[in-house]
Amino acid sequence: MLEEVHLSLPADAEAIAALTLGSVVYLDGIVYTAREGVYQRVLNEGHPLPQGLGKISNVNFHCSPAAAVKDDGTYEVGGVTATASFRFSKYLGDWLDLTGTKVIIGKGGMPVDDYRQVLAPRGAVYLTTVGYGTGALLGRGVQGVEAVHWIDELGIAQAMWLFRVKDFGPFLVDSNLQGQSLFAEQGDLVNRKIDDLYTGLKEPVLHRYGETKDRTDELI
Repeated sequence: MLEEVHLSLPADAEAIAALTLGSVVYLDGIVYTAREGVYQRVLNEGHPLPQGLGKISNVNFHCSPAAAVKDDGTYEVGGVTATASFRFSKYLGDWLDLTGTKVIIGKGGMPVDDYRQVLAPRGAVYLTTVGYGTGALLGRGVQGVEAVHWIDELGIAQAMWLFRVKDFGPFLVDSNLQGQSLFAEQGDLVNRKIDDLYTGLKEPVLHRYGETKDRTDELI
């Protein structure tokens, strides 16, 4: 049975250090969203962070929320869909240094070197959504919008949202403070056996353009 952990936010160093790979995590407190629009605005263009951000949240959700403005000017949030974190790799070291963020949430994981060289040395870990199509499920944990920044400049998907959350999850612990990765470890186990699946098979009669049997070749 998987270990289940509930974190109160901002998460303290002791609670983060206790997280183990594969544990299921739920969050209570304030989670903020920031992705390339926010990173570009703050890190590259020099705009200041919202005042007091680090005091109320140290959890950055790579997210594109489904949100709408209600008649009274408040926001209704439905699904909160995680986006692929590896696209933001180049920003994360500077972002963690600036904000003191200790938990990154997204989907798809990060490059393994980022866990070892960027997150772990800064006392930060990575949590991943469980499968795809979980936006509506995660949306149930959003109790309300504490604040939203730069929505006029960046739009709904790219703005910085601060969500009040309760039992927000489930998320899986993908990396720990030793720089280990659940996905990387399990991928290595699978890859050790994969060549055996092809042993004894005949060469295909027809080849597609650019096809290769060398699994070290990446075709993009």
